Amino acid sequence: MFLNALFGPNINEHMQQADAVAEKTVLDVRSPEEFAQGHLPGAVNLPLDRIREAPHHVPNRNRSLFVYCLSGARSASAYRSLAAQGYTNVTDMGGINRWRGPLEMGGNA
Repeated sequence: MFLNALFGPNINEHMQQADAVAEKTVLDVRSPEEFAQGHLPGAVNLPLDRIREAPHHVPNRNRSLFVYCLSGARSASAYRSLAAQGYTNVTDMGGINRWRGPLEMGGNA
């Protein structure tokens, strides 16, 4: 697809990649309120303002992490922070605003 050549894979394609990975964590870095209103299936909420707590939630820094937010700005910040914390396999999926699949409702961090 032409847009992929310009912008790379979008959240839908990244979730297909994530589905093929057995040992992974999908991180939603939006607020708990945003998370409760609808999130990707199987996602864990770790708001960007708490991203420094990642080692408590995901101690294995080699685990595959797939990070998203609403539009992509917070996930880009989370990506940089996770890399600085030593995580070696992080994918910034961008924004859920481009998601075409079903959402899970409710839940919390």
